[in-house]
Amino acid sequence: MIFARFMAIYGHKFKSCFETENELRLAKREWALSLEGYGEAELVAAVNRCKETTAWMPSIAEFIDILRDINGDFGLPGVRDAYAEACFHAEHPTRHHWSHPAVYQAGRETGWFLLRSEEESKALPAFRYHYEVICRRVREGEDLEQPVPPALEDKQANTVADFIQRFTAEHELAPEEGATLLYYLTLPRGSRIRKRMQAQSQQKLEQRGLAIKLPDEAN
Repeated sequence: MIFARFMAIYGHKFKSCFETENELRLAKREWALSLEGYGEAELVAAVNRCKETTAWMPSIAEFIDILRDINGDFGLPGVRDAYAEACFHAEHPTRHHWSHPAVYQAGRETGWFLLRSEEESKALPAFRYHYEVICRRVREGEDLEQPVPPALEDKQANTVADFIQRFTAEHELAPEEGATLLYYLTLPRGSRIRKRMQAQSQQKLEQRGLAIKLPDEAN
């Protein structure tokens, strides 16, 4: 819908942005990924703003700025960050202070057991669906509440979480990055998904040129 509107609005200026059909296809995919969670009404309003204010087709960053200017970002994290947070705290969701209630609500609708046990290829699409629906409700004005902790909270230390925090600080990683990289430690020991996610995390560090050896267990 967006690119059809842009083509109608900007004409040859739009066509000049893409030299080949492959470039156009890749651009459409990147735009779709970047605009996950926004509803059709919001996108239509942003395109109309572009028609009124920009002589050329905007970049993705410029278009998102327009969306936020129209609607505000509501403090909603991106889908990937929300998914990582939901997975990391799926074991004890009511003990965590969520970055936004929408993340908790989407995790609950997806199913905490599914988030703990299923591979990303299955869990992420399910979470994305629920998160996008809930984000749309937030942007339409619904006020979500944070989960209420149980009256009698288990005071037993979460050793895995403590280890991840220590490991993250020791290697000077961002908290969100450390939680994502070491999420595999929360999965069942010896499971294939745990081994695969550990290998993927190790590969990410190596691609960044970081000489950090990820542990097999939380010690």
